[in-house]
Order: sequence, then C-alpha cells, then structure tokens
Amino acid sequence: MKNVIAGIDEVGRGCLAGPVIAACVVFKSTCPEGVADSKALSDAARRALSESIAQEAWVSIGEASIEEITDLNILHATMLAMKRAHQGLPEEARHTSILVDGNRIPSGLAVPAKAVVKGDSKIPEIAAASIVAKVYRDDLMLKLHEKHPQYAWDRNKGYGSPAHLQALSTSGVTAHHRPTFAPVKKCLEKPADHFPA
Repeated sequence: MKNVIAGIDEVGRGCLAGPVIAACVVFKSTCPEGVADSKALSDAARRALSESIAQEAWVSIGEASIEEITDLNILHATMLAMKRAHQGLPEEARHTSILVDGNRIPSGLAVPAKAVVKGDSKIPEIAAASIVAKVYRDDLMLKLHEKHPQYAWDRNKGYGSPAHLQALSTSGVTAHHRPTFAPVKKCLEKPADHFPA
C-alpha cells in the first residue's frame, strides 16, 4: 500500500453528557466531493457524506466512556478514543502517516503522527473523520434522547444548552452525564430532595 494519510478527529469533547467519539479515515482512492469540516455542513449533508465516505474509505470509530472521561479526564479520554480509532482500522490501512485535528497527538501510536490545528478545515482526511464522528455520535445521542427526552439531546447532542441546563436543575443527573463537568458536578452537590420524585 502506498504511503497515504489517516485523518483523525473527535466530537463531543465539550459535552456534559455522552461519550467522546473519535473517527479515523483513510481514503482508498479519492476523497468524495463535498467533504468539509462537519461544523460547516447541514445534518442532511453530513449524513449523505458519511455514507459516501464509508464506501470510499477505511473508517474506524473509537469511543471513550463516561467512566473513562471521569477517571482519566477529558483530554486523556479523547486521546484514548483517537488511539482506539486508529487501532480499529484494518491492518492494511494502519501503516499510514496520521494527521490529528488539534494541537496534541495520542501517545503510543505505531506510525508517525502530526497534530494540525484546525485540521478539519485544511485536511480532507480529517474533515472526513469529523463528519463520520459527528454523525455517529449524533445518532447515539438521539437514541439516548428517547430514554431521557427532558434534556433535549435530540437538539443539543449533550452540549450545555439552556434547555439541557434547565433539565439538569429540575430533573437531576443521569448515568450518561459527566460528573466531573462543572454544571453536572454542581447538580450532584444538591440534596436529593431538591429534585421532584
């Protein structure tokens, strides 16, 4: 296999609920047309591109759980998710140079890696990884929303929107919340009788 690039990006690092997700993408030939930073795309465009990327590339998802975020801290949990994403690639796609969005790279990678600030707007492989990770995590949060609709995860995807913060103050914390994040931690410090049964 010729020397190609694996792009890695994460989503959900700043959320109050849900895991942090990373994706790793290696194009088999060419980048699908329209690939751009996931934040610049509509939900429909992201979903269509995610399907195209899955057909045109090797794709792997890495996840770090709420427990890992709590035990390791969000930075180290994010690095772990990124490392898992690369390790999940098929063997034939793993011997590549890695470009990671941001200013840090996971430790213990078996191949050369470089961090690229704002890489999701500069490097097609990182942009593709941002799309795949975003769609995957959005779908996960939509499923969790069905069980906990009061937190409006269908709209905020676990970020600290006004509706999410209001629900925390009235309904309390779920097992899907990150107990070390300030708004959640503050809520956990309230007496149990603060919340209606």
